Amino acid sequence: MERWSGVLRVPLHPNSRTFHRVGASLCLSPETRTLRVPVANAIFFCGDRVEGTGNPVIERLSDLQKLSEIVASKFGSFTNAWVIEASVFNGPFAVYKDFIPSMNQYGEPKSYHPIGFPASTSTVSLLSNCLEEAKKVILGTHVDTKSGFTPSFCFSQSKTFILGFSKGGTVLNQIVTELGFSDIGSNGNSPNVEQPMDRKFSGYEEICIVPKTKEGLLNSITEIHYVDVGLNSSGAYLTNHDVFERISKRLMQGAPQLRFILHGTPRQWSDKRRDWIRNEKDKMLYLLESEAPKCGGKLQVFARYYFADKPPNMQMHFEIIESLDFHKNLHGEIDGFHEAIKISRLRIEKMMEFEVVIVILKLDPDKILESVWINLFVSTYR
Repeated sequence: MERWSGVLRVPLHPNSRTFHRVGASLCLSPETRTLRVPVANAIFFCGDRVEGTGNPVIERLSDLQKLSEIVASKFGSFTNAWVIEASVFNGPFAVYKDFIPSMNQYGEPKSYHPIGFPASTSTVSLLSNCLEEAKKVILGTHVDTKSGFTPSFCFSQSKTFILGFSKGGTVLNQIVTELGFSDIGSNGNSPNVEQPMDRKFSGYEEICIVPKTKEGLLNSITEIHYVDVGLNSSGAYLTNHDVFERISKRLMQGAPQLRFILHGTPRQWSDKRRDWIRNEKDKMLYLLESEAPKCGGKLQVFARYYFADKPPNMQMHFEIIESLDFHKNLHGEIDGFHEAIKISRLRIEKMMEFEVVIVILKLDPDKILESVWINLFVSTYR
């Protein structure tokens, strides 16, 4: 799979005075080298800046383009990766003020509340602006929203995986809070493989490289990864029982399966000076595990501990990004399979210029649907 990778500098809104730096690694069509609709979007929120360490590992894993390439490699070649840095920094401290309105000057949250859905709304706006900027860079010209990309001809809109690293976990807490208070509505971004092809792909306007609405974003989320999150105050993990009860009810009412994975190192989970991090993590796990049995297997919860035999240090805090393992022990029902390929649907459609498109859906060990398409040109087709 061909890809484009780079770092974009985009505003959240047209009149914004501040800009976000976003690392992106995006799927390209091998034939046209235009953007193609991915199977999933992985959205990674960064933490505070760590500068002047002289540590080449930390410096390399602080590079946004490198991070986007690592994240993309973790989820598969048909996934777009977006690595988002806060637009405002107070010294080294990331301040996600557009995503979490209630916070202090150091970017530490005072509370998480769904009013206005700021995190999901800001994420959709930022990804939309990033997409337009990426199209300009890739194509070298301005393109409208209906050009500059190639449909992937899969049977579902893109899923969304969200990841929060270090202080970036606060954005996840806000998004999870908004998810708990969101409605399950029918929208073009919900991952639903059962919708017929002619309805889903009646026009490019129905094919989204990134979610177009906050509802589309929230309803497309299937995995939430906390990556060694921590703060110098409380609020690193979400401990609001009401939110998780609401998420459980959403799942029982028909929302897609949701998987929470908490990844940690001794740097955060064994820090005796900040023992509230471990306590919050344990409480969040308890709340999630208490709700999971009510959902008929639709809420899955995992915790993974890395570098357990090493003393806490800053380097492992960054190294976990490269060491993240989304395959081992996360999907127990298919562990042990080196490759599982399933032809889930096979359909031939007559298209323009006598093009026949055969669509094969591939199920990899991570249970991510990937689309493989073959274009056959025939001299006659009736």
